[in-house]
Amino acid sequence: MTLSWAVQIVSAISDVPDLSNDYGTRVLLPSEIDAGRWNALLAHAGGSPFMRHEYLAAMQDSGSAVRTTGWTPQFLTLWREGELEAACPLYLKSHSYGEYVFDWAWANAYEQHGLRYYPKALTAVPFTPVPGPRLLARDAPARAALVRSLLAWCKQKKVSSWHLLFASDEDVQACSEAGLMLRHTVQFHWMNTAYADFDAFLASLTQDKRKKIRQERRKVAEAGVVFRHARGTEIGERDWDFFYRCYERTYLEHGNAPYLSRDFFRRMAGTMPENWLLFIAERAGQAIASSLIGIGGEVAYGRYWGALERVDCLHFEACYYQPLEWCIANGIERFEGGAQGEHKMARALMPVKTTSAHWLAHPAFADAVEKFLAREDRGIEGYLEHLEERSPFRHP
Repeated sequence: MTLSWAVQIVSAISDVPDLSNDYGTRVLLPSEIDAGRWNALLAHAGGSPFMRHEYLAAMQDSGSAVRTTGWTPQFLTLWREGELEAACPLYLKSHSYGEYVFDWAWANAYEQHGLRYYPKALTAVPFTPVPGPRLLARDAPARAALVRSLLAWCKQKKVSSWHLLFASDEDVQACSEAGLMLRHTVQFHWMNTAYADFDAFLASLTQDKRKKIRQERRKVAEAGVVFRHARGTEIGERDWDFFYRCYERTYLEHGNAPYLSRDFFRRMAGTMPENWLLFIAERAGQAIASSLIGIGGEVAYGRYWGALERVDCLHFEACYYQPLEWCIANGIERFEGGAQGEHKMARALMPVKTTSAHWLAHPAFADAVEKFLAREDRGIEGYLEHLEERSPFRHP
């Protein structure tokens, strides 16, 4: 199966057979799904700013996650009596970039055996390694039906595999019951235990960690850097423009073009302003760096950062200490630091296990991957135990 053939058969809006008992199943582009209905399903699943219709639609409408960038959107929806009962983002992928759960070795193994791994099917939020609901449903039976529909769609289209990334507990249960393989990775999250202020938070840490954080903050202050922040509609267009310069610079310095376009963030400012908090670092009256934080309910998410000047420890101040101080002052319960990064533990972000689910069409490869995941999972458990022994917090 060639990529061009696969794109041709799925790029148009289409109906697929009723694969889930009492549900009618349709594959739609994000723009063809009513935002109110989608977000109502999301509310049933506990909500997440990155699964809102506005966020996912902006990925497509801004040209960030579209066929030409390797993300052909194919959102699967289940209907009954004219009502949307379940739905999920679904992309046909021609590569594995922007996912943060790495399957390059699987793709290489396919290639070495003369088989095509791409296109593959992916249920995830593009470029967003944030755990949360992916299978939106009114109830558990609808979620189970959605999984059956996804598997049937993948078999019908003859894709190599289907991957669901950074799943919620409910998603994991539905996928596990359907026989999918589970894979675990590690992220680092900070929990607010009702700290009175930042000093109270520091007091909970061991002496060496407390001293290190104070030294890092002092270096930034002594360099003449001060911070201001703005949330929602307080973030002006000039601030968004400056943030994007910083964001783009970070990618270009690593030899890559940025995943997200300026138009994506323009759409975020217009449709989801309340979900964004921007920190801007200034020195001698000039903006030199910024970090953008996502906000959803009582959770803050570290998302993007960039700097136009180099200042020792500025990254830590912009991406951790300023956001944590804001979280404490505003009663935010959790700060999620994103994918990977053991250095986050020194800033009191502790390891948590995240889960993805995987289905491979080829029986022999599925068996090999299942054995690999069993070995990998034992390694993850040992890694978590090792990290817990290095806790930055004082013992009671």
